[in-house]
Amino acid sequence: MFKKVNFKVPAYLLILMNILGFLFMYFNNGSDRRILYVGAGLMGLMVVIYALIILLHLGEKFLILIASMLVTIGVMVLCRIDITKFGMPQIVWIALGGAAFFAAYMVYYNIRFWDKLWYLYLIGGSILFILTLVFGVTVGGARNWLSIGGFTFQPSEITKILYILFLACYFSGSWHRDVFGRINPKYVTALGTYLFIGFLVLQRDWGTVLVLFILYVMMLYAYDDKPWFMLFNIAMTAIVGLLGYKFMYHIQVRVHTWLDPWSDISNTGYQIAQSLFAIGSGGYFGVGLGNGSVGYIPEVHSDFIFSAICEEMGVFGGTAIILLYLLLIYRCFKIAYNAKNPYNKAVGLGLTLILAIQMFIIVGGVTKFIPLTGITLPFVSYGGTSIVVSFAMLGIMQAISKQEERADAEIKSEGDAL
Repeated sequence: MFKKVNFKVPAYLLILMNILGFLFMYFNNGSDRRILYVGAGLMGLMVVIYALIILLHLGEKFLILIASMLVTIGVMVLCRIDITKFGMPQIVWIALGGAAFFAAYMVYYNIRFWDKLWYLYLIGGSILFILTLVFGVTVGGARNWLSIGGFTFQPSEITKILYILFLACYFSGSWHRDVFGRINPKYVTALGTYLFIGFLVLQRDWGTVLVLFILYVMMLYAYDDKPWFMLFNIAMTAIVGLLGYKFMYHIQVRVHTWLDPWSDISNTGYQIAQSLFAIGSGGYFGVGLGNGSVGYIPEVHSDFIFSAICEEMGVFGGTAIILLYLLLIYRCFKIAYNAKNPYNKAVGLGLTLILAIQMFIIVGGVTKFIPLTGITLPFVSYGGTSIVVSFAMLGIMQAISKQEERADAEIKSEGDAL
C-alpha cells in the first residue's frame, strides 16, 4: 500500500513559493511573527494533503497542487489586507476544506449508486432553500445565509453540488422513462432547474442564479443533440431577465452601474470604479505586495480580491491567476473526458464548468466586462462555505480520477489474464 515518497518538481515549487512569499511579507510588515505562523500552517496543511494523496495512491496528484498555489496567493493577499480578521481565520477554513476534500473523496468513491438518488438531490436542495428563506440572514441584499449556533454558512454553495449530481442523473442516461411514465425526464430536469432558480430569485441571490443557468445551458449543449430545447431555455430565461430588469430595482442598479459607473461614482458605482482604479494603478508588474491602497475597495477580501491582486502584483500577477485556473480546469476536463462511467463523466463535467463559470463571472465583473455579481473567487477569496465546498468539489474530482484509474487497471488485468 505504501511506497517511497517521490515529490515531484511542482511540489518543491509550491514549498519554495510559500517560503519566499511569507518571508517577504514578514520583513515587509514590521517582522510580524503571525505571518510566519500563518505561512507555516498553510504550508504544513498543503504538504500533508499532497503527501496523503501520494502515499495512499488517491489518483490525480496535480489538482491539489494547482489549488494550493491559488490558496497560497489568496492567503498572502488576505494577510496583507488584515491578518487578524481574514488571514488567520482563512487557515482554519482551509483546514476544514482539507477535511472536506478527503470526506468527499471517501464518500463519493465508496458509494456506487449516486445515479439513482435524483429525488434526494432535488428534495435536499429544496429543503435547504426553504430553511434559508424562513430562517436565513440577509447580507448584502441577499437572504442566502443560515446561522446555527453562531456558525454562519451559505446553503446555496452546498446546493451547487446537489444540483450537479441531480443533472448528472439525467445526462448520464440513468433515468428511465418507466420511472416517470409518459413524462420525459428532460422536462423533469428543466422543472428542477427552474425550481432551484426560483428559490434563488426569492433569496435575491442573482450570482448563483447566473451560475446555475449557465451550467444548465452548457450541459444541454454538451449532451442534447436537439438544440431547440437549449434555445427554448435561453429564450425563456432572456424573457425572465428582461422582466426582472423592468420590475426589480436591484437588477436595474447592477446594469446601470456596469454601463456607466462614473455617473454615480460616489454611490452605486463606487465599488467597480475603485476596482478599475486599483487594476489600472498596478500596471504590468504591480506596486508590490503591501504597497497598494486596497482598503479603498469595498469587500476586497471576497468579491474584489482579484482587483487587489492586480494592484499589488500587476496585470502579470492577475494573468498568472487566470492561467492557474485554466490549468485546473484543463486537468478537471481531462478527468471528465477520460471517464468511462457515464455518471462520473457528467458529474466531472458539471464540477469543472462550475469552477470555470465562477472564475469567469467574478473576473469579468471586477474588470467591468460583465455586470458585477456577488460571488467569490474559488480557492482565493475569503469565505468559509466557499472554501470548504470548493475543496469538496475537488475531492469528488479526485475520487472520479481514482475510480477510472482502478477501472483501467481491472480492464488491463483481465486482458492479461486472457
